[in-house]
Amino acid sequence: MRIGQRIGRRGRFATAVALTAVAALALAGCARDTGGGGGAGGNQAKECTRTAPPAGGAASAQPAPEPAKADASKLKVGLAYDIGGRGDASFNDAAAAGLDRAIAQLGLPKASTQEATAQQGETEDAATNRLRQLAKSGFNPIIAIGFNYASGVKTVAQENPNVQFAIVDDDTVQLPNVKPLVFAEEQGAFLVGAAAALKTTTCNVGFVGGVDNPLIQKFEAGYEQGVKTVAPDAKVDASYISPAGDVSGFNDATKATEIANGQFDKGSDISFAAAGKSNQGVFSAAQTAGKKAIGVDSDQYNSPQLAQVKQVIMTSMIKRVDVAVYDYINAVAGNTVAKLPKRFDLKTDGVGYSTSGGQVDDIKPQLDAYKSAIIAGQVTVKSTK
Repeated sequence: MRIGQRIGRRGRFATAVALTAVAALALAGCARDTGGGGGAGGNQAKECTRTAPPAGGAASAQPAPEPAKADASKLKVGLAYDIGGRGDASFNDAAAAGLDRAIAQLGLPKASTQEATAQQGETEDAATNRLRQLAKSGFNPIIAIGFNYASGVKTVAQENPNVQFAIVDDDTVQLPNVKPLVFAEEQGAFLVGAAAALKTTTCNVGFVGGVDNPLIQKFEAGYEQGVKTVAPDAKVDASYISPAGDVSGFNDATKATEIANGQFDKGSDISFAAAGKSNQGVFSAAQTAGKKAIGVDSDQYNSPQLAQVKQVIMTSMIKRVDVAVYDYINAVAGNTVAKLPKRFDLKTDGVGYSTSGGQVDDIKPQLDAYKSAIIAGQVTVKSTK
């Protein structure tokens, strides 16, 4: 994963310093546009009241220690991507980074890996057959990237009880040879929501979700809580590209552009895109409108595919699928799968935010204070609205 300037995975939090800075900075309001104007959409600047993070008690919060490296030289790892595959500058690329790290650091032979990608509009049978083919070819473990593989993982894992499986973003398959790799997305979304609230000059921010399902609703819930915690009077304009059951929303940049344009026209000046490859449409809209956007999953500012629009990406909500994939391969190699966390959260460095480009450097003390407070249990982030 390409995470620029973010807090190190195992570093301690300088919370005392952060909270001192917070006391001085957190109550500043948005600048007012005394020139008026802004059009019918209400894009004129609006004053926003902000609150400070909770003080005290969070100084002892710190990430969990990194597990020891195991020897993965004997493994054959199969990786089944969701739609978009390697190169999507988002969710799948994060998984690919975890596999690449295992090759570089654990001795996993690249020749002993195989990658396969889901296609737009494919059936459940197609996903099942992809996993079945990996199992027949001798790959063990097999890692399925995305909840769309749940049915296939259940079927093929039952057919192959001696093969180990992992599935990202799903915990419904209850089998001894299946490990769910799930995340506290709402915690990372809270932090970028706080960033949006601290940066908005219109007191109006947007959210564009790929598919209106419980997983993406977690992003919206955490984001809105972060916005409202920092700026209680701020407006959050949330929309989804496709309804539940229709995964095309993760690969429809055109529709994402339309939605983001509508949000910007109505006054939003920052939009958080949690929409996979469709994020590119939100970034394009922000660039055209002269607004800002927030990426998701990977540090999208540093994605080569997004170089032309990276200046609009003020931060990204990091969902460290790379950590989960790497840790799972390491655990299989070391026979320690049972010790993996039940959920990858802030404490396990499973989620977070990026600082590449320096656009949130000035509010980093506040964001890190909230991060520490969440880890310490001072702030509880909800996964539903």
